[in-house]
Amino acid sequence: MTKRRALGQHFLRDRATARAIVDLVAPTGRDLVVEIGPGDGALTGLVAGRAGRVIALEIDRALGTALRARLAGVEVLDADARSWDYARLEAPAGGRVLILGNLPYSVAKPILMALIDARPAIHEMALMLQREVAERIAAPPGGKTYGSLSVFTQLHCDVRLAFRVPPGAFRPPPQVDSAVLHLRVLREPRVPLADPRRFESVVRAAFAQRRKMLANALGTGLGLPLDVVRRAAASAGVDPTRRAETLSLSEFAALATVLP
Repeated sequence: MTKRRALGQHFLRDRATARAIVDLVAPTGRDLVVEIGPGDGALTGLVAGRAGRVIALEIDRALGTALRARLAGVEVLDADARSWDYARLEAPAGGRVLILGNLPYSVAKPILMALIDARPAIHEMALMLQREVAERIAAPPGGKTYGSLSVFTQLHCDVRLAFRVPPGAFRPPPQVDSAVLHLRVLREPRVPLADPRRFESVVRAAFAQRRKMLANALGTGLGLPLDVVRRAAASAGVDPTRRAETLSLSEFAALATVLP
């Protein structure tokens, strides 16, 4: 079993889907494109003819070797996309840094978080994920699919679920549907944060026990007395009996500002 198969990777075979993914970010000769998990090159070959520079991160050495032989102009790196240093990327003069990828399902979340952490270096992304995960990332407040992944991604990106992809577009076909997200990275967070780390801890605590009322979840998660949490929520204009899935980004930010 290859590393990519162990990570849950399925190779994209449908060329129309590949073209649609590339067209979302519309690379030009001034752009730098980083492709995550190129596999056998379904996206890579299309991007190589349009972008000024292409870097492909491939964890499977055999696949990387084969891709180098086919596409000499692509910089194929033997790399783990979860830990690669995206922050070092620099946009060419007048160009953008674009990220493309058919993300292995089992490691999609850590890869996405690594990309979000490196957001100052990135302009736009088109990412294929398991449909369920993609829907969670794009979910608005108020539903069961809205969670911490939604909050952290939408804080720093305009997120759009561009289209869904059936299992038959892959080899081997996965057991689930896939979907492609189009993300435009914001230069500043969508809402101002007094303390980004505190914001993160509040969001994680709120969703760690999402079935509980907000006051109970935050009290447990942050180690605070309930009366302290209730007073802080009231001062932030947030009803402490609500549940985390109903809160907007601005309400989470307000809570993070007033909670001790």
